[in-house]
Amino acid sequence: MDIAIIDYGVGNLRSAEKAFQHLGFDAALTKDPAELMSARKIVLPGVGAFGECMERLYEHEFVEPLLKEVHAGKPLLGICVGMQMLFDGSEEAPGVPGLGLIKGIVKKFSGEEFGSSSGLKVPQIGWNALSYPDDSKRHALFAGLPVGTHVYFVHSFYAQPDDPADVLAYSDYGGEFCASAGRGNVMGVQFHPEKSQRAGLSILANFSKA
Repeated sequence: MDIAIIDYGVGNLRSAEKAFQHLGFDAALTKDPAELMSARKIVLPGVGAFGECMERLYEHEFVEPLLKEVHAGKPLLGICVGMQMLFDGSEEAPGVPGLGLIKGIVKKFSGEEFGSSSGLKVPQIGWNALSYPDDSKRHALFAGLPVGTHVYFVHSFYAQPDDPADVLAYSDYGGEFCASAGRGNVMGVQFHPEKSQRAGLSILANFSKA
């Protein structure tokens, strides 16, 4: 297959598979870690809790082959909790290490900067606009998507990269937060592109064609 979507028993992953297939790409769910070797690109979806997702990824023996392929240069896209798992760890599961592909920690929406005193609801559920650190040097993942493009979020936690240069896109929910992060061949989006209609399909197509 061209694009391997890791199926490690967490949530409904068919929507991501169907989105890639709708775009005409050879993408399929895989429960076989060995198939990561033959794929051209890898997608790591994720829904639910950080700790459980990491546990399931280890249980299904994906961690070692995934890291091997990524360190060899294979492109990886993490979606929602899949993006959070790219980081060192999460406040949601203290002591549980992430994949460590992007340096930083995943934090919970809290504090005045994220509206805890202004009545904003957590989790954030719904459509929110994207902005970019430098619109003149926008990452290829967001080619063709102007500032203000709306995508669909469902989350209580957000990633905070150690290096601001690893932020690919921002959004705002009572305060600015990282909506997408990446370093080299590793990319992640906190929102659900497979639920973000035309904008989301464009992002998946950009990842697939790059």
